[in-house]
Amino acid sequence: MNMELTAILTVLGVFIANAAMVIPLFLWTRAEARADARHSDAKLESTRELVRAIHDEVRDFHERLLDVERHRQTKT
Repeated sequence: MNMELTAILTVLGVFIANAAMVIPLFLWTRAEARADARHSDAKLESTRELVRAIHDEVRDFHERLLDVERHRQTKT
């Protein structure tokens, strides 16, 4: 009986020790993944704003070129 109790306590102790290590590591990894996702979202939004600004600038430039062409055509 004593041997069985020792074996049960050993297995239970190993299980508890393993859980005591795995659970905090799981929670830490989850927190890091969320932080990385927030950082990636912020970078993506920043890139979108930059692309939008470039698109607007190209459109304005194109409109100015069209105005110059119209002005040239009306003079000739």
